[in-house]
Amino acid sequence: MCVVALASFVMESKTRLEACRAPRVAASSYLNTAPLIWSFQHGTRQGEIELLTDRAPARSAEQLKNKAVEAALVPVIEYQRMPDVRIVPGVCVGSRRRVRSVVLVTNGMELSEVKTVALDVSSRTSAALVQIIFREFIGGAPLYFPFAPDIKAMLKAHDAALLIGDPAMTVEREGRRVFDLATVWREHTGLGFVFAVWMVEAHLTNDDLISRVDWQLARDEGLRHTEDIITAYEPDVPLPRDELRTYLRDNICYDLDDELRAGLELFYRLAHKHELIPRVRPLEIFK
Repeated sequence: MCVVALASFVMESKTRLEACRAPRVAASSYLNTAPLIWSFQHGTRQGEIELLTDRAPARSAEQLKNKAVEAALVPVIEYQRMPDVRIVPGVCVGSRRRVRSVVLVTNGMELSEVKTVALDVSSRTSAALVQIIFREFIGGAPLYFPFAPDIKAMLKAHDAALLIGDPAMTVEREGRRVFDLATVWREHTGLGFVFAVWMVEAHLTNDDLISRVDWQLARDEGLRHTEDIITAYEPDVPLPRDELRTYLRDNICYDLDDELRAGLELFYRLAHKHELIPRVRPLEIFK
């Protein structure tokens, strides 16, 4: 009986500890995600979550898929590949017209001339977007090759290179053509584009601590501290403060409204049409 009682005590203690710990959340550490995580790192919501950051957005998707975290800021294409997640409403990393940090770079050639593309391995949604742009809007059938995000090596080996995040904002433009993928998408669809959203494990309920996280309030606090974010990121993104301010306030959109949702749903339909996802799964919202 003592052994049974001890085992029961251990299990109850473990359960209580699990209930008390902060939920684990993953996100990339690029500048474009900073307003969504600033509150958890430096603001009024410190300690509310255990935040794990990585440069590659694809890494956050893997952590959520492997249940290493309960929520993550995930490339939107992964929602269609991960059956056990739901989307947090109202918050995203998107762009209405020009994103600046998701670009396709060529050695001066037009997109219609591109035969091979080096795809940044840290990207998943943007890699799918590139393929949709060629198949649906440009025509032709380039070959695609995963590549570390090194623009010189990428363009030495291939006609075009996909870059995302902070490196895309400072890529050398001399002798090259730089195509902003949100702009290309807008020109052909009339819609904005969503690159990432918060996703939560589908089995979690209102009884779980993750349900107490107010992602929209966290975003709003981060956006109020744009100047602090710029100061923190200036060493890594060597652009004038005015450009960084415009990027965070105008180029990136953090509100998942009806227009951006329409762009997201069109992206999913085209991804399915071109066999990049097996089916189109309706958006399930975490409430």
